[in-house]
Amino acid sequence: MCLGIPGEVTAVLERDGLPFGEVRFGDVTREVCLTCHPDVVPGDFVLVHVGLAIAKIDRAEAARAWQVLQQLGQTAEARRPR
Repeated sequence: MCLGIPGEVTAVLERDGLPFGEVRFGDVTREVCLTCHPDVVPGDFVLVHVGLAIAKIDRAEAARAWQVLQQLGQTAEARRPR
């Protein structure tokens, strides 16, 4: 089973001609590829799977998804710094 983790885009940048974003997951920020959703801006929420934003979601949906993942015990990896 694959999980998409909701996060908030805090910055948008370009690397090697591709759109990337800094995305906050709880207490951790990670770089995420935005190729599938190049229109996102800081403050938007995305669903991320293996470093790729696979969907743009609203704040309420992100909060619900995060809550479910916490209940399943699946947020520890997203909170751990690399």
